[in-house]
Amino acid sequence: MRIGRSAWLTDTGRRRLRNEDAYVFEPPLFAIADGMGGARAGDVAAGIAAAALKDARRNVDGEASLEAIIGEANRRVWERSVADPHTAGMGTTVTVAYVDAAAERVVFGHVGDSRAYRLRGDELEQITTDHSLVAELVESGVLTPEEAERHPQRSAITRAVGTERAIEADVFSAPARPGDLFLLCSDGLTDMLSEEEIAAVLLAADRDPAAAAEALVVAANEHGGEDNITVVLFELAEGDPETPSEQDDEDEEVAAADALEETQGDPDARVRTHGAGHGGRLAALAFILLVVVVGALALYWAIGR
Repeated sequence: MRIGRSAWLTDTGRRRLRNEDAYVFEPPLFAIADGMGGARAGDVAAGIAAAALKDARRNVDGEASLEAIIGEANRRVWERSVADPHTAGMGTTVTVAYVDAAAERVVFGHVGDSRAYRLRGDELEQITTDHSLVAELVESGVLTPEEAERHPQRSAITRAVGTERAIEADVFSAPARPGDLFLLCSDGLTDMLSEEEIAAVLLAADRDPAAAAEALVVAANEHGGEDNITVVLFELAEGDPETPSEQDDEDEEVAAADALEETQGDPDARVRTHGAGHGGRLAALAFILLVVVVGALALYWAIGR
């Protein structure tokens, strides 16, 4: 078994001014980090966590090592938060997948409410468990899953990387087989689309990761795009696992960028900004200025009378 096609895409959505999501796309390691919405410096926290995961990607070989690098990501975010008053209280979700092809499994590490899914056949299964208020209420029987999807506090998370000195991550492995398609995503996707809708998009895209990434982001934005949307997809295929390359980091990164551009176009095109981004902000400022000018003219005319 080996890693087949893979793709990623990140988008600001239609309501946010900046993108607080980060990702790691370093096969056999994939990850999503979503800075805590509304918290200070969420984008900084997500970026620090993603960098920690990327730095240690060569050291991952199973559950213990993956747990250790999530702990390192937590340490870096926490220490920055303590040292810099401008980032105090920041935090981020982290969902990581390490493909252990030789053992026919995927090892997951998870903190927060970003999610991992597996599409096997026509069935989509959520692999991770949300660390959120509504997830706990569903588990205790207070809410139904349908009520949880509409709950006003559905984005309130109970566990995050960097908000405390130490973190407890869910680390586990799931069996995998050729034909499985895995999706990692931030809640900008899952707050907009139900599990059934996500499955329908993946199947309509014929399981192609690049086509599915585009379609998922488009669908989330069509449903409102209320948060940043980031998706990472990879499939497993028949064949022998790839052996680790001996080329240095610089050659490896160039090769990865070339491969991404060849299969999916310009890598920069995988980072999207919609109406609430830079252009949207300028338009909003122009509108506010226009309102102020019109108000001033109206006041001047009233006084002149």
